Amino acid sequence: MADELIFLKLGGSLLTDKTRPQALRRDVLQRLAGEIAGALAQSPALRLVVGHGSGSFGHFAASRYGTRAGVYSRAAWRGYAETARAAAELNRLVVAALGEAGVPALPIQPSASAVCRDGELVSMDVRPTVVSLAQGLVPVIYGDVALDEARGGTIISTEQILCWLAPRLRPGRVLLVGEVDGVRTADPARGGEGEVIRQITPASFPQIAGALGRSRGVDVTGGMYEKVAEMVELVRSMPAPLVVDVISGLMPGLVRSALLNGGLVAGTRIVAD
Repeated sequence: MADELIFLKLGGSLLTDKTRPQALRRDVLQRLAGEIAGALAQSPALRLVVGHGSGSFGHFAASRYGTRAGVYSRAAWRGYAETARAAAELNRLVVAALGEAGVPALPIQPSASAVCRDGELVSMDVRPTVVSLAQGLVPVIYGDVALDEARGGTIISTEQILCWLAPRLRPGRVLLVGEVDGVRTADPARGGEGEVIRQITPASFPQIAGALGRSRGVDVTGGMYEKVAEMVELVRSMPAPLVVDVISGLMPGLVRSALLNGGLVAGTRIVAD
């Protein structure tokens, strides 16, 4: 339905070249911003929460300091701050591109309120996101640092944040937009090709989990396996039906089409059994 809430996640490997530090793919970002603006113009009742990965901005800094594993020293806390600045810089660029395209985008900084317990997100203020949606804005969240009760500090992925928001905001769909055209039976990062898996359920996931691998380039939050596993658990745990689609952001027009049409044109769909 046009007035349903959609979580749209733009992968860090799509927006940046994750093999080089702070390498923005500006042309890809501008095209995607235009597609999002076009979908909102065609369907004004569409409600969106946009999230994006940190790509070669936050991940390089986090990898250098081992921030995901914990923050225990003064030097590590400096690395924590550096990682936060890098992640926020990419968010600034994403929000600017969306704004220039006509999207009423509002940045939401997760690290301002997020608290983890041994790597698991346990609390975050949802009010800025709720109010943004109520006022017709498009909140834009991102993978960020977070305080951690056990580790001092850590990294939270965009998927972790979306999974935290989902039971509180009840989206009808989640769109994971990346470089690949869906979840494949072989890991492209390992030189595999395979075929696109059209549908994944909690029951079928264990059968294909071994084929899923790591992200290309630097990624401290894991690759396709971790992302799909989180989404499988999300669709299983939600009280209302939730559809997760994994699609390519390199195919012009596909993101706009996916936002406007509920059917899966290309890619992988993750649903409950």
